[in-house]
Amino acid sequence: MRITVDTDRCVGAGQCVLSAPEVFDQDDDGLVTLLADRPDPEDHDAVLRAGDLCPAHTITVHED
Repeated sequence: MRITVDTDRCVGAGQCVLSAPEVFDQDDDGLVTLLADRPDPEDHDAVLRAGDLCPAHTITVHED
């Protein structure tokens, strides 16, 4: 699994951080910051949930 984010679309809702704090964070403006573009297998479900919950569809998950 590989993750990309489009910070230009981010609205700062923070659902990604709540769902997968090991993979996502927010900068000083509240915009998504990617901590790991290739998350550990145990984080895959949380990353998929974060992508589903993102109201701005900022997170794209690429299955390898």
